[in-house]
Amino acid sequence: MERETESDKRLLRRGFLAVRSRLTPDDVHRAAGALAARALELPELAHASTVAAYVSVGSEPGTLALLDALRARNVRVLLPALLPDSDLDWGVYAGPDSLVRVRHGGKMALLEPAGERLGPEAVRQADAVLLPGLAVDARGMRLGRGGGSYDRALARLEGAGAEPALVVLLYDAEVVAHVPEEPHDRPVHAAVTPSGVHRFREP
Repeated sequence: MERETESDKRLLRRGFLAVRSRLTPDDVHRAAGALAARALELPELAHASTVAAYVSVGSEPGTLALLDALRARNVRVLLPALLPDSDLDWGVYAGPDSLVRVRHGGKMALLEPAGERLGPEAVRQADAVLLPGLAVDARGMRLGRGGGSYDRALARLEGAGAEPALVVLLYDAEVVAHVPEEPHDRPVHAAVTPSGVHRFREP
């Protein structure tokens, strides 16, 4: 059964990635502005002092405008740095000039914070966590890229009894009726897309 679920997820990932690959830079740029505006309306972000986020790459829903807006609000923004075992370390975002492009093996190059590393446990300081994904369903179950990095971060939060707001950033068509679920998957509280906010459960 678990193998079937993994296979179903792989098929879904390929489909969503294929759709994203057809987006133009203008499409991505326009969506990023709308996404930031929607996300900044969230009470969970309005009241947050620390937000764990990420830097979008390629055709992912753009996050840089949102990161800069949060920083302008004096929010402490934590960004991930991928470790060799696929876990996530964290560093503070200090503006676009504080990012370095890092290629991990044959994977896509990522933009990571250049400054001090705070350790994997730093995510526990976040009042809200902005998550990447490829889709979310009506229950709030998120389909990630399959690397497991954010599953570890979410498990670390759960193990520590931390309960930040979990928000996935997506395109409009990526909010769907159902995605396959495995035992380690955790639902998010909300999804933000360029056209609106979808809530699944209260933080």
